[in-house]
Amino acid sequence: MLVKRLDPRARLPSYESEGAAGADISACLESPLTLAPGARGKVPTGLAVAIPVGFEAQVRPRSGLAAKNGVTVLNSPGTIDADYRGEVQVILINHGSEPFVIRHGDRIAQLVFSRVSAMSFSEAPSLPESFRGTGGFGSTGV
Repeated sequence: MLVKRLDPRARLPSYESEGAAGADISACLESPLTLAPGARGKVPTGLAVAIPVGFEAQVRPRSGLAAKNGVTVLNSPGTIDADYRGEVQVILINHGSEPFVIRHGDRIAQLVFSRVSAMSFSEAPSLPESFRGTGGFGSTGV
């Protein structure tokens, strides 16, 4: 995986344990960023990536931030497409009751890589029947 540092202080993604599915990514900040309760913000990483075609990077929350502070990735999972070459940024939201301070180098999210398949679409006058049918949210029970 090719990674470009857009800021020399940026930290490369890293797997923190042998069995980790996600590589931690860190904030790259000039000064601390404070998220008030209920606030959201884009946190830069100082990195750009070249994801191989046929894959996506999913930006996922770190469980410790969520459990301890109520801070999570707002659009979880966020998707970084294979053709994106801009800076990786993470949209964090503070669901906690206290302000949350993010400092340079803090691990803020994780990247999980997944294969993707492109589909072709054909308009149809009707769809095949299924057991569920048109049942929506909660239609399969508790």
